Amino acid sequence: MDMMEENGVSFAGIASLTAEELRNRMQLGDAMPVEDVARTEDRVISGADGGDLPIRIYWAEATDEPRPVVVFFHGGGWVIGGIDSHDGQVREMVNRTGMVYVSVDYRLAPEDKFPAAAEDCYAATQWVAANAAAIGADASRLGVAGDSAGGNLAAAVAQMARDRGGPAIAHQLLIYPCCDMDSNAWPSQTENGFDYFLTKESMDWFYDQYADVADRNNPYASPIKADDLSGLPPACVITAEFDPLRDEGEAYGAALQEAGVACEVHRYDGMFHGFFGMTLAIPGAVEAQETAAAAVQAALSG
Repeated sequence: MDMMEENGVSFAGIASLTAEELRNRMQLGDAMPVEDVARTEDRVISGADGGDLPIRIYWAEATDEPRPVVVFFHGGGWVIGGIDSHDGQVREMVNRTGMVYVSVDYRLAPEDKFPAAAEDCYAATQWVAANAAAIGADASRLGVAGDSAGGNLAAAVAQMARDRGGPAIAHQLLIYPCCDMDSNAWPSQTENGFDYFLTKESMDWFYDQYADVADRNNPYASPIKADDLSGLPPACVITAEFDPLRDEGEAYGAALQEAGVACEVHRYDGMFHGFFGMTLAIPGAVEAQETAAAAVQAALSG
């Protein structure tokens, strides 16, 4: 965490910042070394509003055999981040799984508030399912994944796909997801909300940017608020011991299990929010990625 703060990656004083000021401060992923993959391609597809929706497609290897495909949604509180900020993390998961990944540059808040991001992510998932063969992927082996706000969006897309009759999603990887837009509902928001990078203050600020109060109980904004979680795809939930979002992520995993959904939940002791992409500095991040990759492979490689 000290390393992040030394490089200007901090949520300190967030309540007084505008979204643009925070984006200027948080240059996520800049100048970080990344792994090679076989190929990447940037494209622009149609978003939920008919506007441009940038995506980046990653291939682990050159092959004529259709590969499973994962649609990835980046974190950043629905306000910051993008394809480039999570490029390194996605490349690592591409290489660990051997799959096609499609990373989505959905619209950000507060310029575009809920449900813009969720609808863009759903539109991108529809596009991947419809165009899987053209990108060397197998639409019958389709997963969604995301970290933090992206985990929230992955969970939302899984519910949207069930509720709207498709596309069929075979797995959801939720990395320390935000599952409830009420920071007062979970003890870990208070216990871990001050000294571990992500703060309770910053979460409240992100909620205010992303969703009006009247929308926060919508299950596509707060997935744990869904009346019915049955019929959702198998899931893997990754949490961190010192993360404000720990309790709600684990509660969502338990709720999925209670609804009859196959779900594995892995808490990483000693870890904090954001650790998953820090493989160069944190051995626990490597372990978490290996666990996540194994879960995705088990669900999609059959």
